[in-house]
Amino acid sequence: MIKISKMADYAVVVLGSMAQEPENLMSAASLSSLLGLPEPTVAKTLKMLSAVDLVVSVRGAGGGYKLHRAAEDISILEVITGIDGPVAVVSCVDADIDDCRLQGTCCVRGRWDGVNAVIKSALADMTLAEMLAPNKVASGYGCQ
Repeated sequence: MIKISKMADYAVVVLGSMAQEPENLMSAASLSSLLGLPEPTVAKTLKMLSAVDLVVSVRGAGGGYKLHRAAEDISILEVITGIDGPVAVVSCVDADIDDCRLQGTCCVRGRWDGVNAVIKSALADMTLAEMLAPNKVASGYGCQ
């Protein structure tokens, strides 16, 4: 199963909530309360997002976090790689990993690269703003 981590999913949700009020500073505590996620999880997510320049932190009594760029300029691929690292459907598509037991006999070596490229392209083409757009299938509009 190809699955995005819970932390990457939470990151998209946190960023989505922040995108609803892009000029407002939001604390981990306020986002935690709003989203129903544990505050330590939100704080860790914000710290990771700050490290990859997706959010900006402002210190002080009235401080908090806000998006570093507009939601239209943040790709879902950036969010996922910022939290989980490179997208790789199998370890051999990651050039840094070269420890496959089947390396010498694998008949599909290199064939996953195309699949991985398509997935990465789709994630790169999807923006945070598009993730927040009204869902035509489900009722309701974006994040609240």
